[in-house]
Order: sequence, then structure tokens, then C-alpha cells
Amino acid sequence: MTAEKVSIVVPVYNAEKYLEETVESVRRQTYENWELLLVDDCSSDKSAEVMKRLAERDARIRPVFQPQNGGAAKARNRGIREAEGGYIAFLDADDIWKPEKLEKELAFLREKDAAFVFSGYEFADEQARGLGKIVRVPERLTYRQALKNTTIFTSTVLLDVERLGKELIQMPDIKSEDTAAWWKILRNGYTAYGLNENLVYYRRSAGTLSANKLEAVKRIWRLYRQAEGLSMWYSFYNFCFYAVRAVLRRI
Repeated sequence: MTAEKVSIVVPVYNAEKYLEETVESVRRQTYENWELLLVDDCSSDKSAEVMKRLAERDARIRPVFQPQNGGAAKARNRGIREAEGGYIAFLDADDIWKPEKLEKELAFLREKDAAFVFSGYEFADEQARGLGKIVRVPERLTYRQALKNTTIFTSTVLLDVERLGKELIQMPDIKSEDTAAWWKILRNGYTAYGLNENLVYYRRSAGTLSANKLEAVKRIWRLYRQAEGLSMWYSFYNFCFYAVRAVLRRI
């Protein structure tokens, strides 16, 4: 394991439309000691071809191919297992990092002597143009606080592998696996520190409709009741805070 290297894990599934732009945002990083693991989850489009072409341009890019389609959690976990860096960052295949993202988060992680940091982000349209809606993040989140505030966005997260260990970082194979992973880490006594600065563009396609939002609500409720085993009352208590904050992030 290379202590100063950042391993960036990107699950890829039918992402040929956005992948090159996303990868280019990594190649523009001011912090250059990274490896990029593009984990293809048996895409049916030309994502694999794009991945191979990008890897030919930059030796830091590593295409990884899943033997069968298993979803985002399995793809991310494959990337975690194969990561060689002392830090792990996650990036979705259609999101965009600002050039100073890694440099600023690494400095922040060291300043806070933390194992888990995340940052603010901005909603963007399908062309990755910022919409001016920037999500501010709290200074820190403990487990109980995170149950009420699901503001940690996957593409903003940076983790210290040596302090956490890869087993703890592995994501549960359930829906909303990223949120479940953050709660698991925090439940084990760690604190997540928020860098309140917009470092990521969160691309949202035009097809994001209320049905998707309803499904997201159902997933969070199942996390409370099934994954975390919370009582009905405590689940409802946390859910009320979650719902208000989720709405405020989007208006």
C-alpha cells in the first residue's frame, strides 16, 4: 500500500455518455498522486471501450471488469479490494470534481487528524453546468447526527485506509449502500468532518422524477428499520429530520 496515494473508485454501468468528462476532471486534479479504478459492472454500451481508451492515455487509470452484473455496492467493493493507495475516494461515473478537490480534502483530513472527511457540492444539469444550488455541510457528523442528516454525498468522500481498514469501508449489498456504509463507519466510533466548500458537481439528469424520490424515501426508511434495527419511534424521529433536510437541499 502506498501511503500518500489516493485510490479513486468509480463504479461504471452504461456510462459512456459521461465517463470521459468525469475521468478528465480527475486528470485535472492539482494533487497528482492517485490511481483511478474504473470498475465496469457488465455495461451493455461502449463503456468498456471508453475505459480501455482512457487507460491508454494515462497509466494511473486501471480498468477493472466484473464477471457479472452485481450493482454499485459490489462494484465499489471490488475497487476497494484492489485499491493500492493509503486513501480511498469515491466518484460516480457522471459527476465532476473541481481541480483542487483532492488537494483540499487531503489537507483538511490531516488538519483535523481525521479518518473520514467529505465536502459540499453543487447540483448540476445534464451538461454538468452548475445550477447555483450549493449544499452546505456541517463541521462534523457523529453516528446519531448522521441518522438525521444524510448530507454526505458519495462523490465528496475521502477515507483513510490505514485508520479504518478496508473491511470497515466495504459497502453493504443493499439499496442506498453508500449511506449505510457511512453509518457503519460512524457507528464504529469515528466522526466524519465536513469541509464546507463546494468541490463537486452532482449531475442530475432531466429524468429525475417524483417516483425516484419516493423510492429514495423508502430506501432510507428500510435502512432505519432493517439495516440499523432502530425502533419505529426512533426511526420516525430521525426520518422527520432527514425529510426536511432533503427538501431544503433541493429548493
